[in-house]
Amino acid sequence: MRKIIVIFIFMLGTVGYSQENRPTYMAEGDLVKVTYYYENGALKTQGFFKDKKLTGEWARFDKAGNKTQLGYYSNGKKVGKWFVWSKSALKEINYVNNSIASVNSWKSESNVVVKNK
Repeated sequence: MRKIIVIFIFMLGTVGYSQENRPTYMAEGDLVKVTYYYENGALKTQGFFKDKKLTGEWARFDKAGNKTQLGYYSNGKKVGKWFVWSKSALKEINYVNNSIASVNSWKSESNVVVKNK
């Protein structure tokens, strides 16, 4: 009886460990939306592919669900403004031809003024 219980516990642990959170893929028109997950099931990364190349908006999240990165791809290359959030700052990285053209950084102590029209 003891051996059966030990085998059952071992099998239960093996099954639980082997279940991983695999990416999900969903067709949206001519794009494929992919979502990656952390081991705990939380959203990790989400974005689109077109013709097997990264395209459109891509976002990354930490394990608590906070957005940590937002960027854009065109035909597999980084383009436009990317934003990277950390506890202490926000970075804006501007890409041109898949290369960094400029970087702006704002510390959490910085004040930002928004003018509404």
